[in-house]
Amino acid sequence: MKLTRSSRSPTTTVAPAGAQLDRRDLVVGAGVAAAAALAAAALHRQAVQTPVASTAKAAPPPADGYQETEHVLRYYQTARA
Repeated sequence: MKLTRSSRSPTTTVAPAGAQLDRRDLVVGAGVAAAAALAAAALHRQAVQTPVASTAKAAPPPADGYQETEHVLRYYQTARA
């Protein structure tokens, strides 16, 4: 807002309504674009991940003690790399 001084009292000049509306549209559009980008990234990440259950063979677990479960096998794979 631009302040102008006159001999009587200070007045303000306001930008045209179209200019303010354009700036607001820009800010709103940026927010919508950011939300869409986050949603697309989340959906892409979910689609890329493969289910672990389909890659591991199902073996009957032992009665008690040590059990070689999916997360244990995944740990062994990451420890080797």
